[in-house]
Amino acid sequence: QVQVVESGGGLVQPGGSLRLSCAASGSVSSINDMNWYRQAPGNERELVAAITMNGGRTKYADYVRGRFTISRDNAKSTMFLQMNSLKPEDTNVYFCKAGYWAEEGYLEAWGQGTLVNVSA
Repeated sequence: QVQVVESGGGLVQPGGSLRLSCAASGSVSSINDMNWYRQAPGNERELVAAITMNGGRTKYADYVRGRFTISRDNAKSTMFLQMNSLKPEDTNVYFCKAGYWAEEGYLEAWGQGTLVNVSA
C-alpha cells in the first residue's frame, strides 16, 4: 500500500507563489506516477499536473502551463508543485494522487488535500 500527504497550501496574493509538497510512504518503489488535482466546491476534480517516477515525463493542464512546475525527488519519495503567477481562479483544494502497482493491479492513493487561497 501507498499513502500520500500534502503540505504547503495557504493564503497568497495574486501574482504570488506557493510550493506544494506531497510525501509518499509505504511501498514507494511501486509508484508509477504522481499527480496533482484540484477541486473547487461544486466542481469535479480536475488534473493539474502529472509526473512519472521513472523518466520524469510531465503533463500539465493548459491553464497552468508556463506558471506551474511539477517535479519529484525519488530519493525522498516526494513530489512538488511550484506555483507562480497565481491567480484568484487558482483558489482550490489541491489533492495529491499516487498511481502504483499492487497484486490487484494499478491502484490509486489520494491525500486529504491542501487549500490554496489566492486573494488580495
